[in-house]
Amino acid sequence: MIAHRFEDLVVWQLADCIKNEVYEIIARRPAASDVKFCDQIRESTRSAPRNIAEGFGRGRYYPREFGQFLRIALASLHETKNHLHDAHDRHYLTDAEHERILRITLRAIKAGNRLAAYLRTAKAPHDPREPAEP
Repeated sequence: MIAHRFEDLVVWQLADCIKNEVYEIIARRPAASDVKFCDQIRESTRSAPRNIAEGFGRGRYYPREFGQFLRIALASLHETKNHLHDAHDRHYLTDAEHERILRITLRAIKAGNRLAAYLRTAKAPHDPREPAEP
């Protein structure tokens, strides 16, 4: 399947889901009282879908450039995974919530790794803004 929009990418869909789940968690106590934790996990969860979207926009004709943004997004997903463990340790998440969100995070990482592998071998299509080579 060809993705015509970044929203079509499974990795973006999963990263966006994680972001929304985290927003719900940090809106309630006791997590809401931990301002530094909330800022850190909010930023890491925002970073992943944001970098996927930006990379998709820039990488339409440059798969290698998209791959750089995807690597940043994957690093953010790993950072989020660490924050989720921390949230669980601090009892901001129940065991069930931790397991559910962690599974989504692992699925996002796996989807991102698969897309990154594809981008490493993808050839850039002809950019219609540039003259064709003879």
